[in-house]
Parts: sequence; structure tokens; C-alpha cells
Amino acid sequence: MNILNFIDSYPDENSCKTDFMKKRMKEGVICKRCSGNDHYWLKNKWQWQCKSCLFRTTLRSGTIMENSNMPFRKWYLCMAFMSMTKKGMSAKEMQRQLSHKRYEPIWRMMHKIRTAMGYRDALYDLEGTVEFDEGYFSQGIRKGSKTKRGRGSQNKANVAVIAESTPLEDIETGKKSSHCRYYKMRVLKTHKADEIDELIEETLNEKTLVFSDKSSSYVNIGDHVEVHIQEKSDKQTAVTTLKWVHIAISNAKRWIGGIHHMIKGKYLQNYLNEFCYKLNRRYFGDRLFDRISISLAKSYWHD
Repeated sequence: MNILNFIDSYPDENSCKTDFMKKRMKEGVICKRCSGNDHYWLKNKWQWQCKSCLFRTTLRSGTIMENSNMPFRKWYLCMAFMSMTKKGMSAKEMQRQLSHKRYEPIWRMMHKIRTAMGYRDALYDLEGTVEFDEGYFSQGIRKGSKTKRGRGSQNKANVAVIAESTPLEDIETGKKSSHCRYYKMRVLKTHKADEIDELIEETLNEKTLVFSDKSSSYVNIGDHVEVHIQEKSDKQTAVTTLKWVHIAISNAKRWIGGIHHMIKGKYLQNYLNEFCYKLNRRYFGDRLFDRISISLAKSYWHD
């Protein structure tokens, strides 16, 4: 969706509220009191009323927007700007575009949208043939603090990167290649095998074929998937067996460094959520805005 289409579709606050109401109804409104999903819509109140316990649910209640005082149209404009550009937008530029006086509310709104993106992608497992590896991302540190280099350094965050790739073969030449469909990225707290095992169980189908290097942290991956193939980590492996993982790592670092520069480690996962969400939907075109707004309409508290 470009800015002209957005203005035509959402000219005012009421049009944004109406659209969000329809998307929430389609996703399903869940009562916080009794967990019922059958409601009346109270048009004059802009609320739902549970048919079982009569508890009322507001438009924002139970969603990422809950407790936010930001107008719906600014939420919608923010989603539009985040979906219109492949490279994304900084919070400072978003503040300027929305003509908002304070930086912090815009920054928080963008992070809430990124959180919703992460929730949405977490609903889907990767399957088939998968590449698995880790990358080290720079993160902000306090000025004057002592740091160490290499693995476990304070200014590097360890990120697990998973790419679902489809093997391809040219019928005429017999040349083999692969095409990548979906990605997942997760900031790791440790380098231990237990955390890797938990990640594999959460993100991969049990019938998956996994390719990785011979890291000692990956020794148990084969217990959670159908086949696990490990190869020695070298330059050849990086451009063949783990090709898409390393392309994703390189592109993510370039995206973060080019737009957001140095970011705090505790927020890195949110930025990776946005990167993967948009990458996984890179062929959606104008539909990307609608998918983001739907992700905000889901009642995640119930999950």
C-alpha cells in the first residue's frame, strides 16, 4: 500500500477504528473474564459485550495496543510507513513523519508493532530442508565499560538463524541449487545445547532435515528432527550448505547498521522480528500492510 492508497482508505480516526474492529472480529474476540468468544457489538460504546458474563472488551483490550493513548490513525500510519519501505524507518524519522512532539511514545509504538510481528511468526513452524547456524550482532554497551573480544564478548549478541530452503535441480544441466522461503531468528542467552534443543522443538517440524556445522551445541538436534547432517565449518560450507543462513545474517546486519546504527541488546530481538516478518512476506506487495494490522488485532494475552 502506498501513501495515496492509505489516505483514500483511512482518511480519519473513525475509518481506522472501524477497520481494526472488523479485523478483531475476524481474528476472534476473547473475553478476559470467562474466555468466551461469543459477543455483542455495542456500536455507541465501541465495545464488545460477552454474551455469557456481560464483561465488556474495548477495541484495544487484549491486543498489543492495550494501555496506549496513541490515536488509531497514528498506529495505522506507523504500520503503513513500516510496510511501505523495504529498508524500514528509524523512530526519529517516524516521529517526524507523524508530527509527534515526543520521541518515546513513537519508539514504544514501533517496538510494540515489532513484538506483534514476532508473535505472528512464532505461530508457524519451519519444515522440509532447513539450514541452522549462529551469527554475532553488535549491540550497544555503556561508555567506559571494559569489554572482551570474540565469543561471549559484551558487545556481541549471539543469534540463532534458521532458513527453510528448498533443493532445486536444473533438468537440462543437472546443476543443483536451492531456494529459500522462510526465516526465523532468535537471540540466544547462552551457548549451551539445552537452549538450542528448546529452540529446535519450538520452531521446527519433527520431520525436518537440518543442516548445520559441527558446533558442540548442536549435538542433540538429531533427537528432535528426522535427520540432522553436520558439516565442518569453512568457507565452502558457508556458500553452499549454509548459504541462505549467511546471506540472511549479512543482510540483517546491513539493515540494522544502516538504519538503526547501534542498538541495545535487550531490544535486538524486536528488530530481528521486523526483519524476518518482512522478509518472510517479501512477495506480499500491497498486502503487507493488512497483514501487519491483522497481527495487531489478535488477542495475544490469551496465548
